[in-house]
Amino acid sequence: MQRNTEGQVFSNPYNDSAVMAAWESFLNGDAARNDTLRTLVDRSWRRCQEARVDPVRRYAPDPLPEHTLYALRESNSELLEASAPVMAYARDFLAETGTMMLLADTQCTILTMEGDTPTVDTAESIRLIPGVTWSERLCGTNAIGTALAVGQPVQIHSAEHFCAGIKRWTCSAAVIRHPQSGEIVGVIDVSGLSETYSRQSLALAVTTASRIESRLAAREMELRCRLLEGAMGRWGSSAADGLILFDRRGVPVKVNEHAASAIATRGGDLDVTTSRIPEMALAEDGPIGPLPEWMNNDWLVPVSCNGLRLGTLLIMPLSRGNRSIHTLRPAADVPRAEQPAKVRNFASLVSRNPALLSAIDKARQLARSKVPVLLLGETGVGKEEFARGIHDASQGASGTYVALNCGGLSRELLASELFGYAEGAFTGARKGGMMGKIESADGGTLFLDEIGEMPIDLQPHLLRVLEEGEIHRLGENTPRKVNFRLVAATHRNLREEVAAGRFRMDLYYRIAVTTLNLPPLRERREDIPLLVDLFLARFATQHGLPERRLGTGILERLQAYAWPGNVRELRNAVESMVLMSDGPEIGADVLPGELSEIEVPPPAVTGSALVCSIADGELELIRRAIAATGGNLTWAARQLNIAKSTLYLKLKRYGLEVDRERARTSA
Repeated sequence: MQRNTEGQVFSNPYNDSAVMAAWESFLNGDAARNDTLRTLVDRSWRRCQEARVDPVRRYAPDPLPEHTLYALRESNSELLEASAPVMAYARDFLAETGTMMLLADTQCTILTMEGDTPTVDTAESIRLIPGVTWSERLCGTNAIGTALAVGQPVQIHSAEHFCAGIKRWTCSAAVIRHPQSGEIVGVIDVSGLSETYSRQSLALAVTTASRIESRLAAREMELRCRLLEGAMGRWGSSAADGLILFDRRGVPVKVNEHAASAIATRGGDLDVTTSRIPEMALAEDGPIGPLPEWMNNDWLVPVSCNGLRLGTLLIMPLSRGNRSIHTLRPAADVPRAEQPAKVRNFASLVSRNPALLSAIDKARQLARSKVPVLLLGETGVGKEEFARGIHDASQGASGTYVALNCGGLSRELLASELFGYAEGAFTGARKGGMMGKIESADGGTLFLDEIGEMPIDLQPHLLRVLEEGEIHRLGENTPRKVNFRLVAATHRNLREEVAAGRFRMDLYYRIAVTTLNLPPLRERREDIPLLVDLFLARFATQHGLPERRLGTGILERLQAYAWPGNVRELRNAVESMVLMSDGPEIGADVLPGELSEIEVPPPAVTGSALVCSIADGELELIRRAIAATGGNLTWAARQLNIAKSTLYLKLKRYGLEVDRERARTSA
């Protein structure tokens, strides 16, 4: 029987009674292929039968203990961080829709969920909640477990579920894949009661998974850039050796010309352009090992930044001799006096904008003291650059700079990251405990980004640290003295958050001793050419490409765009254009989607004509503006620096006739 391809992807709610009859027949021993069922569902039911899943099961297994779930979330922190803005959006987007969104790991365990509150409450009856594992072998056919079983987007509706207790639900799921390896790292699911069925739920799941993958890719790119930057100091000093730089997953990201011969000399076999060495993937204390026979543990140099292990540099002597490389020890082991100073002191901030230049001057002045600073501005305006600048400019940048984003982390994970924990504080805690970010910043600077996202019940603990200069690790009674400068940042209006009861007033006044407002990029368009030139040079060098330049009209498009993601979005757009362009000139064909749709503004009105009165002059200017913009009244009003409504009034006053259809479509 020829089956519809589209029907294989989507459930058919009108087929529910027939599917239910097929399920009953299946349970009664008729395992023959039923054409009522989609192939996806039929195969899933057979897997459930082989796994001896109880078909009359009413709900999922018990959730994990709180501490175990906490440890699980910590091990999936990158996935949670990448999905945080998406899940936050789902909280509002799915409200009153009867649906909710769930994020699960590769073992089908739900990590977090957001959505319609009544539906979230109803889901507790079948234990569709964080900490519960929804694999096929435990819960039968369901979108989360089946999507992970087949590695594809899945929609499971009502009777298609294998277990009886779940048949009043409809769910759609898509797997999330790692941007480099393509391996599955999680799954996103949209669920609701059967009456909320919609094909769009599957589209939403697929789109959401894609957005999370894009954020993971951006994070990987950022870490790779930091890894390359951290290894460059040793690259030149070891030019005579074979060098391979591995990322956290054991993937070679950079090799020198001697690497292949150094490996061959030792009888190794590695295609450094395509191979991955799983043993070089990082665990807590370094590569998981054991290393290949041709590799010596003494040749491994960790590459870290701000306490975060980014990867490993393998330095292989060309001779078979086992000569020491103690002169190439990690920067963390080098006494401070031997290290060259790397004080940027706001050098990474380029601007002609008076408001931003004024903020930089104020930040330099504030760097002389250790009072807390609150940075206000939209996402991507450069708040962390300011925080780093304040740290670098303060008394020679003594101490460590430590950063933590408070958004997108669960309460438990954020508490652990901030305060650390003692050994045995909970199930899954590391041996020896863990130092928190506050303790790591002792003597230096702690940057808390998106502090407005901090759960209100954690805020008094931070306030106590700021007031008393002491910290207690989780599970520990002994206080530890800390002394650090706090720089906090948020895109929220904290005064409004205080009024709404979401942020403590006492903490607000403690962190907002001084505030700096950073203008968005759309308010400093004069900086766009400077930033574009900086990014063009940076990314061409970083990726080993020839110099790039913008083609005709490209800069005008960049300046006409609103840049909701600010400098970060501009940076990513320029990097994309550098990588996608084939020649030295960047054309419109490689512009990201949003930029390719930007209408290039027409040239400004120029020239003058002999007029006899102010009214005549105004009339002439309006005519010229309308002619120069081809009748586009929106652009004409902008050229004249007046509101469009004002332009309409003047057109009526002077009796000017304009192509009404053009005026309407330009509105």
